[in-house]
Amino acid sequence: MPDLCRALHLASFWVAAAALVGITQGARAGCIAERPTVMAPADPLVCQQLAATIRKPSALSLGDYENKLNQYLGSYCYRDEAAGWVHDKYVRQAGPRIATLVNGAWQGKDFGTHAPVMIWYSPDMMDWLRKNRSAGGEVDHPPPVPDGAIMVKEMFSEPASDCRTVDPLRLFPTSGAAIMIRDASASYDGWFWGWYGFGSQSGWTPDWPALPADNNSMPNMGFAQYCMNCHASAADNLTFASPKNAAGEPGKPLNYLAQDFFTGAPAETLHQTVVLPVNANPRLGQPLYSPNADVIAALQAYVREMPTYETVSRMPSETYDNTWVGAKGPDASDTFLTSSQCLGCHDAGSTGLQFDMTRPNPHGDGMINLSPLATWRTSPMGLGGRDPIFFAQLASETQSFHPKMSGVVQDVCLGCHGIAGERQFHIDEKARSGKCELFSRDMVDATPWPADNPSAAHANYGMLARDGITCTSCHRMVLNTKASGPLADQPQNACVDERQALLNPHATGFAKTFTGSFMVGSPETLIGPFEKPEAGPMHTALGIKPVHDATIMSSEVCGTCHTVHLPVLQGTNTLAHIYEQTTYPEWAFSAYRTGSSPDGPLPLGAGATPRSCQGCHMSSTEPDGSPTMSKIASIQENLNFPQTESSNAPDLSVREGFARHTLVGLNVFLVKMAQQFPDVFGIRTRDPMMGKKALDPLVLTEQAMLDQASQATATVAISDLAMTTEALDAKVTVKNLAGHKFPSGVGFRRAFLTFSVLDQNGEQLWVSGRTNAAGVIVGADGKPLDGELWWKDDCSGRVHPGERPHQPHYQKITRQDQVQIYQELVSTPPANTPNPVCNAQSKPEGELTTSFLSICTEVKDNRILPAGFLPVESRLEIAKALGADEELAVDVGTTAVEDDPDYIEGGSDTLSYSIPLADLPKGTHPASIEADLYYQATPPSYLQDRFCTAKGPDTDRLYFLVGHLNLAGTQADGWKLKVVGSGTVAVQP
Repeated sequence: MPDLCRALHLASFWVAAAALVGITQGARAGCIAERPTVMAPADPLVCQQLAATIRKPSALSLGDYENKLNQYLGSYCYRDEAAGWVHDKYVRQAGPRIATLVNGAWQGKDFGTHAPVMIWYSPDMMDWLRKNRSAGGEVDHPPPVPDGAIMVKEMFSEPASDCRTVDPLRLFPTSGAAIMIRDASASYDGWFWGWYGFGSQSGWTPDWPALPADNNSMPNMGFAQYCMNCHASAADNLTFASPKNAAGEPGKPLNYLAQDFFTGAPAETLHQTVVLPVNANPRLGQPLYSPNADVIAALQAYVREMPTYETVSRMPSETYDNTWVGAKGPDASDTFLTSSQCLGCHDAGSTGLQFDMTRPNPHGDGMINLSPLATWRTSPMGLGGRDPIFFAQLASETQSFHPKMSGVVQDVCLGCHGIAGERQFHIDEKARSGKCELFSRDMVDATPWPADNPSAAHANYGMLARDGITCTSCHRMVLNTKASGPLADQPQNACVDERQALLNPHATGFAKTFTGSFMVGSPETLIGPFEKPEAGPMHTALGIKPVHDATIMSSEVCGTCHTVHLPVLQGTNTLAHIYEQTTYPEWAFSAYRTGSSPDGPLPLGAGATPRSCQGCHMSSTEPDGSPTMSKIASIQENLNFPQTESSNAPDLSVREGFARHTLVGLNVFLVKMAQQFPDVFGIRTRDPMMGKKALDPLVLTEQAMLDQASQATATVAISDLAMTTEALDAKVTVKNLAGHKFPSGVGFRRAFLTFSVLDQNGEQLWVSGRTNAAGVIVGADGKPLDGELWWKDDCSGRVHPGERPHQPHYQKITRQDQVQIYQELVSTPPANTPNPVCNAQSKPEGELTTSFLSICTEVKDNRILPAGFLPVESRLEIAKALGADEELAVDVGTTAVEDDPDYIEGGSDTLSYSIPLADLPKGTHPASIEADLYYQATPPSYLQDRFCTAKGPDTDRLYFLVGHLNLAGTQADGWKLKVVGSGTVAVQP
């Protein structure tokens, strides 16, 4: 009680101070919720007809149910004492209200778990409370609250004392009402939760359809809602309700310090700020009203017609995306859940009272939200199920590259980007039909409203797929070979064996899990990195037990998906299997390898500088190297929350090594699209729990990418600068700081050097690596270099049919049309060749391709190797230990770098520039030089290939976004991200 005593003492001091300084804010203004007439059921017959429907929320779709509930609550049908409804003794505080003197005026802030409340209890709810929570004591292990029981928690502006003596029937719920309706057959927790606003000015509308189209806010109501972050700390039945609060019952409600000696402006409640944000998705940056003509012209894909803001295809609203654990408890049908089930506890600020997992924003007001949910949600992982680049790629794969295998291709690709939907569909369909049916692109757009729409049956799978690489995708992984073996036959792993056979037919051990083909553990558990997790609230809310498993901290959690092994398709034939992406083995063969895996130690042990993938992409340390300290959840706790009745609230420990789920690379272009076009992505840009209190997560994600680029990706240095009477010579060294190749990931990413000779005014005299508006690398004449664009401007055919034009790897550059581009280029199987041989060492004979499933061989791979890159013999030893074959050890190497010594042990690339002075403009003199390293997540040839190889809404969406994205003045201006530069270096005469 010392804190309470101190608060009371301070309150007395403040009142005295107010009197001394003559501050008179007047007598209490009275209850602003009071109305002159009673608000009671106007038509008891209508209320009676609605009652049975209201008591069974799961019997109707959410939109239809909410319309009925609106009639019921809006008519005050529950205010019926004659029918046995009971209300609280009076409007009461749900926590303290503290006054602060600011600029000569008193301001109050409510610290309750809710705004001041007056709860109305249905007869069966009140009967349960009397029997199980009487003043004489609570019943141990009480029976469940009966189905149909209802609590309507009317909420009012603080302080509660203003309305304490007003007739409850004359109180208008100025802050709406939190509702709980028991329906144990619908969800594990057994409650329908919601916030309801009274009257047309409240802002409340039914959640389905998700309107307005560009809001994408949190739903007002539903099963398994974020309310459980507090209610799961109740002693039982997820309610803190006590008959002591009810009129006519023994006992008194809990009292809290409530400083109410002044009049202040009413504040919004947490419920209102979560579901009624001022703007749930403000555009973070102003897109272009009209398409950028220079960008469109530079990409030379004139055959397409640009969609408008009105006609562009939009992804379904995030408002729809909520799946939950069924009433019988977690089983195979609940293996994958949307992140909405994690949001309430693992987003910061979700209780409105505590702000663990945050820090003050050093560059502005408010806070930075470092919670797992917020940092993941806007990462490329969280956006993976809505990524417009991916869906345009899929359109090309199914329309142009592999139309005869369209179904298989959709299932394979969505098994990564829409993994939770694809996996859960397989689980449920296998249980229903015994077959592994294919998951399709159409299912990703499935929504539950209207209930009779053709996609409604697949709505849950659409929700899960749109949720990207969601929480349950990683936190149920089983990567230990011995442990995963027996799991193959369990229902939660339906069709995973078939996926492994299709994608990794000759692999064993960990390599069988490549391309996201991993097994998952029991639906009753989730794995995490900390020992002795607090299990109570999660088990109460979801029936799931959190358990410690060090696997979640291993690089193999990333490696199972970031080693992409795919079939090489030609027609309906599989010619071979080849690696499209090798980010994990690049790390495993480098100085950064840890030398261990979930299966135990690996050959050769740890590298010279061991660091896991998570060590870079999920930092758990501070800038000074000390471990990040934080609680890992935002729930109702015991010691630091207002006291409640019937509580079993735990107290969480501060954990050492709290990891931020930032999970970023350098794809700023995707994040900028999401910032400027949240309405097209179907997402909210403002975190629903923190709202305006914190920096918008998409801004934080962008900054994390920029920090990654400037601090942890590469360095560029100039050396050996010399000028003779004939030439200017210099060496440029690019050092790779990443634990894998740079660039890495999907093969179409690229980086390039721009080397500039400048005059005394900083004007360019000579440039290798200049670009146009779309990031196309051009020569001194402004024309694209060969290989920058593959298609004729009407998309009727290739510019160089059957050829593979590109910039080779350079060790010395002497001309402006020579550019060092770090990239992987791949080619298709040769046309009209029976039984072509496809592997990493075969001779390129087909055309350059962006198709993931047409990669016959590499044409070029001069991406900078990570430091300490192992020779092929050592790579083979590790590859075999992982269960892969020689192909992995070879494929992860380089192609067409000639005899460059930098590509033996890796870590950097040094090349020479020799600029003939005769090539400089006449009468000019070089004063300085500089070298800049740029990155393109979607190079121009890749974008043009999308626009020339597919039609339809997914391709048109990307075309619209590319045309209207405003990158002016950003670090990605000109469709190239500056990673780092050398700075200008003076040329000595």
